Amino acid sequence: MNIPPKQKRSRWTLLLALPYLALCFPQLYARATPTLAGFPFFYWYQLATVIVTSALLGFVYRKLKT
Repeated sequence: MNIPPKQKRSRWTLLLALPYLALCFPQLYARATPTLAGFPFFYWYQLATVIVTSALLGFVYRKLKT
């Protein structure tokens, strides 16, 4: 039986929990004010989370590749 070696886990992957935690508690962002370009806070907060998550994933990917 051939057992593969354990991979070392990086602390950079812990950063990936931040976007999850940012959306776990909707009572923090489920409101209408403040608005941004006519969009309620609820919508632009989620859109900003998608953008920040994409950037964070790219950052962690680059850190893990080196």
